[in-house]
Amino acid sequence: MNTEIQDRYNLAFKLYPYERSPDQEAAAPVRHPVVVMGGGPIGVATALDLGLQGIPVVVLDDHEGIGMGSRAICFAKRCLEIADRYGCGEPMLEKGVVWNLGKVFHEDRKVFEFNLLPEDGHKYPAFINLQQPYFEKFIVEQVRHAQAQGAPIELRGRNRVDSVDVRNDHVVVDITTPDGPYQLEADWLIGCDGAGSPLRGMLDLEFEGRVFEDSFLIADIKMKADFPTERWFWFEPPHKSGASTLLHKQPDDVWRIDFQIGWDVDRKEELKEENIRSRLDAMLGPDVEYELVWSSIYTFQCRRMQKFRHGRVIFAGDSAHQVSPFGARGANSGMQDVDNLGWKLGLVINGNAPDRLLDTYDDERIYGADENILNSTRATDFITPKSKISHTFRNSVLDLAERYEFARPLVNSGRLSVPCTYDGSSLNGPDELEGGPAVSRVGSPCPDAPLREGYLLGRLGNEFVILGINVDVPTTITEDGVTTRNVAITMDDDPTGALAERYLGEAKSAVYLIRPDQHVAARWNAFDESALRSALLTACAKE
Repeated sequence: MNTEIQDRYNLAFKLYPYERSPDQEAAAPVRHPVVVMGGGPIGVATALDLGLQGIPVVVLDDHEGIGMGSRAICFAKRCLEIADRYGCGEPMLEKGVVWNLGKVFHEDRKVFEFNLLPEDGHKYPAFINLQQPYFEKFIVEQVRHAQAQGAPIELRGRNRVDSVDVRNDHVVVDITTPDGPYQLEADWLIGCDGAGSPLRGMLDLEFEGRVFEDSFLIADIKMKADFPTERWFWFEPPHKSGASTLLHKQPDDVWRIDFQIGWDVDRKEELKEENIRSRLDAMLGPDVEYELVWSSIYTFQCRRMQKFRHGRVIFAGDSAHQVSPFGARGANSGMQDVDNLGWKLGLVINGNAPDRLLDTYDDERIYGADENILNSTRATDFITPKSKISHTFRNSVLDLAERYEFARPLVNSGRLSVPCTYDGSSLNGPDELEGGPAVSRVGSPCPDAPLREGYLLGRLGNEFVILGINVDVPTTITEDGVTTRNVAITMDDDPTGALAERYLGEAKSAVYLIRPDQHVAARWNAFDESALRSALLTACAKE
């Protein structure tokens, strides 16, 4: 395999090499406000979110940096918008491979194609392809920048958590390092330690859901190819290298290929280089030169924990939920977990919201996980039919979709990640904007829009915001310790009309209350201070 590309994937593996901490010298365990278990992208992003709020946080990881292999590669628009608020969206976009177009094939025929973002007026595209190690590197670099500005974040490599003792008001954590064991205490422990989650095992907590009886072989290869920058998916490909095949382009002339290889396979045998090359040669042709960079086999799993919060312990990302990779809902949903949890935990720690606000993290992100699991399960059932009848139905849908548009929504080759709208959340205030568009209804993530200078989401930031469109609003409102910021926009700021389309609809003016994670908390046609104060209390779980 290509060692040069492997080295690039490592990207200076020891991003946070082991250093002895003063905590290891202390006579008694040192108490920290937040400890994050797991130094992957979700764990580090959690630390960055909290650290930027001025909350001290320690990340414990049993390695010293990022791992090898592309792993997650598809980062959706919403994930990029969240990363933008953390300061690493633009580096991701600059390095990543941008794509909006996907094509679906059956055997040797193109069935149809689709555009995930046909409209203009967004800072970020529908998707980029970017190997996970780059994503992790950019987040860690942003942590270093934040640390230089005084953010109280520690990344501790080779600090393996061996056991935890959950108490009423804190958690005791036992840690092993190259210099021996030590203990520390945490007011809050955040589990971001991946699908195998040792923390989940320590607390005897289980996943619930389905494991699908099929296997998929991932092969990352480096090659020069004239394939367009699109997502190509084959059902029953003509090269017969798998029951289905997926092709994606990544940076550095690396291509990701997924082969559906069946359930009853010898994984060790399938991962032999000569057998991987046999499949690749059948697909690409014998004359195509390539270098094998990385390979792995995975099984579809659609599962989650029953609850994400367990007293002082909270789970996020793959440690809390798993979905099949078709649809790109793993890292993308994990970043939405971080976005949801960060501001809520910050308010609680700073004494500006009650503890029950954290229960809404459980409610909202379980709602999001269930939505992802539903979509991922449907995709998996379509991609991997388990009976002759379901296989006949699947192929009949593909045949119809080639000729008739009505059948195309029935084709499911992994419907791609979209942000969750928290319909019915207890944090939602009134939706009283008469004639308002559904895309910005209460509970929805704010859609972006170009302004005369910059983009709307860049103006909203990470705080509670009163967004006034064609209406006067006060500069700030403070209610029970929580202060909003005012963003006022007129139609002079809306050169393309996208803002009016996405936020006014048929209305002439609008007032929005926006949460720190840029979800709509409430909206009206006109400013009403009493209604806004009440909605702000609701959004902080104070009413």
